[in-house]
Amino acid sequence: MSCPLVEFYRAEGYKPDESIGYLMRRILSLIAQGVERELESSGLTNAQWVPLLKLYMGRASTAAELARECDLDAGSMTRLLDRLEAKGLCRRTRSSEDRRVVNLELTEAGRAAAKEIPVILSRIQNAHLAGFSLEEWQTLKGYLTRIFETAQTLHASAEKNEK
Repeated sequence: MSCPLVEFYRAEGYKPDESIGYLMRRILSLIAQGVERELESSGLTNAQWVPLLKLYMGRASTAAELARECDLDAGSMTRLLDRLEAKGLCRRTRSSEDRRVVNLELTEAGRAAAKEIPVILSRIQNAHLAGFSLEEWQTLKGYLTRIFETAQTLHASAEKNEK
């Protein structure tokens, strides 16, 4: 059962700072600043901790997979991996099964650094949710998940129509 389309926003009287896109972007920006502040002593930037965490969580094992996971182009991912490798946090190794494939792996220092990221993310996000009850948090997650799923559907439909 779907809800009828409701126009929550109208061009006349539109206030950008009241849009969900603006609010979500500002929240993400403030959370990212908090995470970067917490990671400052480790030398990791906001751009670097995301791929480090994804490697740690097993979400990718090659540069191409990691680029997709991080929504980056191949060139940007290569430069980012160069910086992580220079910091001694990851290394590239040729696949023994297919020499064309270069696998990524965290070094011991990379695993140690990545292990701290969920601790920091949990602390920062919990601080931003101060005053919410468990029920309110679960409701908020449900609403955000619905928006995300709708966004994915709209994106897939737009991509299909472009072809």
